[in-house]
Amino acid sequence: MSEPGGGRSLVRYYCTAGSGMEAFLVREVKEKLAAEHVSQIPGKVLFSSSAGITRVRELKAAERLFLLLRRDSPVLLPAQTSPAKVASVLQSRLLGDRSEWDDAVMTWSRLQRELASRNTVNTPSTAMGFRKRLETSRTDEIRRKPSRDEPDPPAVPVSFRISCKSTGALTRRLSSQELSRVIGVGLSRMMSWKIDLKNPQLEVSVYLSDDHSLLGIPLTRLPLANRRYMKTTGLRSTVAWAMGSLAQIQPGSCVVDPMCGGGTILIEAAQEHKDAHFLGVDIDDGQLQRANENAAFADLKTRINLLKASSLDLPLPSGAVDAVVSDLPFGRKFSSKSHMAANLPIILTEMERILRVGGVLVLLLSPQLSCLLKKLQTNPGPGPTSTQETEPRAGLHHLPSPLLTSTEQETVQIQSTSTQGAEPPTGLPDCSSPPLTSTEPQTFQNHPWIQSTAAQGPEPLTGLRLRLPAPLSSLKHQATYRVSLGAIDGLIHKYVKIEM
Repeated sequence: MSEPGGGRSLVRYYCTAGSGMEAFLVREVKEKLAAEHVSQIPGKVLFSSSAGITRVRELKAAERLFLLLRRDSPVLLPAQTSPAKVASVLQSRLLGDRSEWDDAVMTWSRLQRELASRNTVNTPSTAMGFRKRLETSRTDEIRRKPSRDEPDPPAVPVSFRISCKSTGALTRRLSSQELSRVIGVGLSRMMSWKIDLKNPQLEVSVYLSDDHSLLGIPLTRLPLANRRYMKTTGLRSTVAWAMGSLAQIQPGSCVVDPMCGGGTILIEAAQEHKDAHFLGVDIDDGQLQRANENAAFADLKTRINLLKASSLDLPLPSGAVDAVVSDLPFGRKFSSKSHMAANLPIILTEMERILRVGGVLVLLLSPQLSCLLKKLQTNPGPGPTSTQETEPRAGLHHLPSPLLTSTEQETVQIQSTSTQGAEPPTGLPDCSSPPLTSTEPQTFQNHPWIQSTAAQGPEPLTGLRLRLPAPLSSLKHQATYRVSLGAIDGLIHKYVKIEM
């Protein structure tokens, strides 16, 4: 609902967020919307803002967006209460008075009209007509000036449904369906609205727990997390955005994802940072093709470059990039093929090497890989020596963009920073990393800066003798966030490189 304020009135909202994403969303609404009265509860962030709805709709850390009707203390039902008494208590505690609902629906309708004026696909088609009917009804009520003995005129008829979720003690008394029915009957009686479970004009969301009660109206049909610019989904978009937000990307920054997969992290970061350069690396042709299609769909092919290479031996100069952001494959889908635990020390060493001093490393790991990372930091162990060159190659070099092929090779110039200390290069192509057991030789034609491994035979990676230098000693831990990925959790780790 709206609150008085200077200029445009404040509107009270709440957003749902995945587990662990609340802190990211709190920071985002403060920075992007200058939000006030910001608070959070598990899975939700509440705030007030005078920003236009089209700006609010662009929140990246949120799952769904609601107009906040009311937040109150939990509903407590006395023991041995009759069903009629239960219904009366719920309706009186949750519904409030009619004027609150009139104001809320007027605000909802105004916001829908603003969305419709931007030709959004999420706008219910009934919003503008419903607003007109409601305004007409209010005008008629004022003109009629009913006497003291005359009853209040009925509100504008509208169809609605209640979607209720409940947890805690209340669920032992009534199911969510029963709660929806009780609340719906009370609202229908108070507002003279019609209940329509299949195709309502208005949906009211109710959440009841032992800690609070929350009522709101959804403002978009599709979740905010459904990105209009993403063709093929991979990592959860909200988590990908959160990782990019930790990377401290600035105008001119060079950002690399050494295991880019479908490119979700790079695309989310590129949407936010228009003047940065992005490079995605992957050894898998299918993943690179998917990343290429996603970048084209998002109209980012000129800013996201792709390179076929191994994360075990990245063809980039030491200290060349400002940020490394990556989701290391884990879980049932990857565990049997990539041997990620065995490769992790080598992969991290390469990530650390290409980062400049002051650069940021952001990783998404499973809890198991996170434990291994902690052990690597506290007990680094020596390894066999590598026969591959790891020193930076000086001079001006050319890399293909967006995808290395024999027929289409656009070039992006990269000035090596091996003699410039912390100065980052001016542009980078996208690059990715392969699994250890990959048997496809890597070929990089006409690019002397990138060492070809084609001469090493059909299984170049399995024959590598890799060395672990005093690993990770230059990476200072900044923060760790546990976030939900759906069926499993992941941990986002942030490090800053403090020395070479």
